[in-house]
Amino acid sequence: MLIAVASQNFRTVTGHAGKSRRFMVFDAAPGRAPQEVDRLDLPKEMSIHEFTEQGPHPLDAVDVVIAGSAGAGFISRMAARDVIAITTAETDPVVAVQTYLAGTLAPAAPHDHDDEAEEEGGCDCHCGQAAG
Repeated sequence: MLIAVASQNFRTVTGHAGKSRRFMVFDAAPGRAPQEVDRLDLPKEMSIHEFTEQGPHPLDAVDVVIAGSAGAGFISRMAARDVIAITTAETDPVVAVQTYLAGTLAPAAPHDHDDEAEEEGGCDCHCGQAAG
């Protein structure tokens, strides 16, 4: 199973999955340590937020995407591509993959919304809810 973890710095799980352009990709299965097999460093137009849905996307190759936060649009666009999108409070990419496989991944923490995000139609964070 291939699992992509949103990670802008390639060290920690980061949020705003729809705008993320960097992902660590792990080959993972229950009972064995996840192996990092790729790193995606996408141009801005390939972030899911900007992607026009024309043609394949690099995230099409994964089974799951894990991020610190993700909007409903990101989650539904991934589902349409047969990719599970899930959010978490876990900050370590390897631990996030391991606990996802074990069914114990910590859900994303709830947070306060600021007025600017609300005026623009939401915070794009899925309000701490996990999908999967």
